[in-house]
Amino acid sequence: MRQTTAQSSIVRTASPLRWTASLAGLTCVVGALGLAFTSQADAHVKWFAPYIVGAPPTEIGITLSNMWFWMGIVLVLVFFVATRAVERSRAGTRILDGMDRISDPLWNRLDDFVRVVVGAFFVAIFAVGGVYLTPDLTTPSEWVSWLQLLIAFGVFSKRTMPFSAAGIILLWVLALQDYDLFHLLDYLALGVAVAAYLVLASSSNPDWNKHRFEVLRWGVAIALMWSSLEKFAYPDWFYPLVVEKPFLTFGLPRDVFIPMAGVAEFTMGFGLLWTPLIRRLSAITLFIIFNAAVYPFGRIDMVGHALIMAIIVVIAADHTRELHFLPTLKKSLRSIPIGLATALVLFGGAYWGLHLAFYGATGRTAVPTAVVATHSFDPQHPHAAPASGAGDAPATSGAHSGHAAMPSAPGVATAEFEATMNKMHQPMMDGMRHKDPDVAFVLSMIPHHQGAIDMARVQLKHGTDPENRAFAEHLIVEQERGIVQMRQWLARHGQ
Repeated sequence: MRQTTAQSSIVRTASPLRWTASLAGLTCVVGALGLAFTSQADAHVKWFAPYIVGAPPTEIGITLSNMWFWMGIVLVLVFFVATRAVERSRAGTRILDGMDRISDPLWNRLDDFVRVVVGAFFVAIFAVGGVYLTPDLTTPSEWVSWLQLLIAFGVFSKRTMPFSAAGIILLWVLALQDYDLFHLLDYLALGVAVAAYLVLASSSNPDWNKHRFEVLRWGVAIALMWSSLEKFAYPDWFYPLVVEKPFLTFGLPRDVFIPMAGVAEFTMGFGLLWTPLIRRLSAITLFIIFNAAVYPFGRIDMVGHALIMAIIVVIAADHTRELHFLPTLKKSLRSIPIGLATALVLFGGAYWGLHLAFYGATGRTAVPTAVVATHSFDPQHPHAAPASGAGDAPATSGAHSGHAAMPSAPGVATAEFEATMNKMHQPMMDGMRHKDPDVAFVLSMIPHHQGAIDMARVQLKHGTDPENRAFAEHLIVEQERGIVQMRQWLARHGQ
């Protein structure tokens, strides 16, 4: 279905050279700001590091007292206000007109582009196999993959697009069998948005059809703002990534980089809902960032983020100038900080409030008996689930707040180290007594790895040396991966 170019009430008479120079300058500014606050580490952390969704999040007061959080907010506000000021001038009109001309070929076939990407995405996750919608939502059900293939085929006909939309919602509902609702909230907005697009795009009602790209924009914006809160609620989930790939922080200290990366992701998501120039420049910045993640994290990151990246391209190419949401508020420069503050309060209150409602004040860190991992570990699928025993404390406990541990009273750490050895000894001995030497090896190594994890947590609780703390965090990640692999081996051999 060919999309006709949206008509603008503005006569396009600007010099191509002048608007090209202005566009290049503003794009460089937004790109520099975005890349200063974010990097490849914006890849969804649950795909690449151990996590416990039910663990209690870091108190919101820690974020609100973090100077780097506020510095990020101020810098982004300056960018948004400056961009809005330019947008209201003749230069802004010329920039938008230039963007329209550059993106005309895509804009005229935007529906075809969206449907091809949605179809390709579901073919890709069919090929990966064993997942519902994203790499960390695993399933042993083979028929789920065939449903994904049917969804892919259905997006190419108006008659079957509503059925594909229903299939997307069904996949999310099926995932509720294996995952908590709070865990799945990450994916709800995006899934609903794509499903809504398919329904609206297949509709012959023009009042419905005209909103099809708008629902995509809202879905991605909400998904980005929600997932960005992980960087404030669970900064320790990001520590293993920083240890393994230190170049991600561009030389910034870990506890400076993570909150500023969270600010950038949230504010760029917010920007997608704002005025045409702000949302298009935010989309360009996000596209650069997401593409930068593909090389260090591999093809699984590209598959997992394909829908988001495609919708970001749609937003950058969208010629629409109308403001359907609070248009009067958006026209004011003063409304930008008000809007951003409102979004932060709404999303922050929802995230911490819903977590409290789901898990209580102390959270839920217990791990199911059957440990679920996204994939067996390999460079393309490096995610690992929390290992048995991780319920004693959240992953990398002791670093949870992002601050170094204080020196402990003499003998306290020694007693805790000895306790980890005593806890490990008997399960190791019991495992060694199995009549099958292969099974005996694995059964004894699991508590051995868990003992190393427990010792590393004692180090993070009491140790102060930065190098040792970084090594302990890295060790936890590696040993938990090993435990997942060994448990999977036992399951395959009927143990």
